[in-house]
Amino acid sequence: MRKTAFSVSLIQSLKPLSVLALSFSLVACGDHSWWKDDEPTLNSDQIKRLIPTRANDRSTWAKDIFDITEQLGIPQTKENICSIVAVVDQESNFVADPKVPGLGEKAVKEVQDRLTEKFTDKLGETIGGTVAGYFEEVLKTQPSPEDNYLSQMRRVQTERQLDELYREIFDYMSKHYHVSALTGAAKLVGQDVGEKMNPITTLGSMQVHIGYAKAHKRQGGNIAELRTDLYSQYGGLYYGIHRLMMYPADYDKAIYRFADYNSGMYSSRNAAFQSMLNDLTEAELSLDGDLLLYNKDGSVRSANSESERELINVFAQNNVLVTPRQIRSDLKKEKEKDFEETATYRAVTKLYEEKTGKKAFYAMMPQVVISGPKLSRDYNTNWFASRVNGRYETCMQRAKRIKI
Repeated sequence: MRKTAFSVSLIQSLKPLSVLALSFSLVACGDHSWWKDDEPTLNSDQIKRLIPTRANDRSTWAKDIFDITEQLGIPQTKENICSIVAVVDQESNFVADPKVPGLGEKAVKEVQDRLTEKFTDKLGETIGGTVAGYFEEVLKTQPSPEDNYLSQMRRVQTERQLDELYREIFDYMSKHYHVSALTGAAKLVGQDVGEKMNPITTLGSMQVHIGYAKAHKRQGGNIAELRTDLYSQYGGLYYGIHRLMMYPADYDKAIYRFADYNSGMYSSRNAAFQSMLNDLTEAELSLDGDLLLYNKDGSVRSANSESERELINVFAQNNVLVTPRQIRSDLKKEKEKDFEETATYRAVTKLYEEKTGKKAFYAMMPQVVISGPKLSRDYNTNWFASRVNGRYETCMQRAKRIKI
């Protein structure tokens, strides 16, 4: 299945949980828990030794990682720290606001090729087309014809520069729409159409989705201040570590958590669930880790997914007393640990073992293609997770030389 970086990251968001409750549940996950509180932990000087030597100012990165894990109640074990180091290194090479090769030209091309499509997609046919036309005019004429926004866009080198430029453009639009005849568009601008249309949705050194950061804000402030925080070294690390570590999963290999970081929480577990369901039906399901269909805002669609349809069929054929209504209710927990306690999950694992004679398995690599304007080409989750896992293994080799 193909997903955009936007849709994947948005679906990753979980409702906020207290750090204390979540820490307890993670520690209590059993032999394959991600967190273990009975292992020795690292101090910031030792963490520094695990950060690649090519990184600038390793001491401050190490101190921030230590302070954030301390704040979130995450034990600074070699496994946990190497997981964090591996993801940061993969996403940004330990640069808080890294340069993206060709970003300006890619952004301009995206505007030129898909401007109207993007605006109508998010604002509707009538208003979207009108706002797109005005946006294009502003790009070409403001703040001056000699150095217009389109020219400035071509020169950007980092996500932060592009993000701030988009915010400046929409700020200009919001101030001038109130005197225009486009009352419908003006109303939308008043509802922060700038944030709605901002194409920079994953930010900072760990590329966290703005929706996830909004749901787990560490301090007060508006959306612009949150975006600025994500571009800081500490803020980018805080939200990335929160996203990577602050949910329980019984994975026996780090690579599955890395896959989840790319394609959505519990995608690896859910892909295994889909694979087991596949063996119980003649249909060929996509093993993408999404058990329901989602709208672009992350809400669940009313239509049945492939997985949901096959669950209904398989349960009917095997006299499993789980109703379609209960199946839907259970699948709504697919981004939670509690999904494993549902009647639907338990019935599939039981049927799988009975029908195949094999032991039910907990996780597998989800088959997801990620695409987006910031990427030089399409990638799949296996590529991302394997790259991160390679960095993790290298870090763990370095960690063996640290005595704690």
